Amino acid sequence: MSDFNLTDLFLTWMLNYGALAFGLALFIGALGVPLPGSLLVLAAGAFARQGVLDWGTAAFLGLIGAVVGDTFSYAMGRFAKGWVQQHFGQRAIWQKAQATFVQRGALAIYLTRFILTQVAIPVNLIAGSSGYTFSRFFAFDFAGEITWLALYGGLGYTFGNQWEAINQFISDFSGLLVGLVVLAVGLYFLWRNQGWLPFLQRRPQEGQPVE
Repeated sequence: MSDFNLTDLFLTWMLNYGALAFGLALFIGALGVPLPGSLLVLAAGAFARQGVLDWGTAAFLGLIGAVVGDTFSYAMGRFAKGWVQQHFGQRAIWQKAQATFVQRGALAIYLTRFILTQVAIPVNLIAGSSGYTFSRFFAFDFAGEITWLALYGGLGYTFGNQWEAINQFISDFSGLLVGLVVLAVGLYFLWRNQGWLPFLQRRPQEGQPVE
């Protein structure tokens, strides 16, 4: 079954079975099944405006489905922690990445719920395998998923029948944003490794010896 047909199937189920199908879709999407979650949230908002879906119930079950799915993928990362530490734990680059995630993981978790959604599952796995505490993961995951449902569901409700066009615009913008973030992270790590980007290093003042 193609991704397109799978999406159509869940859209049909949302129309026929309501909020339960919506919650199920967000749950399996959070596990890695290729479902466009943001499109489904937009559609749910539009369906609520048309009166074919109760938004309160859909938001509640969708939140449960998304958070439980994220918790499962976090648990998979935690389960693989021993293997990751055995194969990568002694490498300096992994230790730096682990320390960075512990310090700044909250922002990564929150933003990947509703902006950088393409890397949400890798972030969940990294959070679990890096030893990031579940209580902090859950708190920022919960906040991010609420933001996602409110933002995208609100857009779907506001624009009604135009929700597919809104989804296309958001998808294009999100892809560009992910590319910029990857570029920025790459440049940051290159800069941290002395000598990789000499033009970013501080130039010696006049009269000082050049190393």
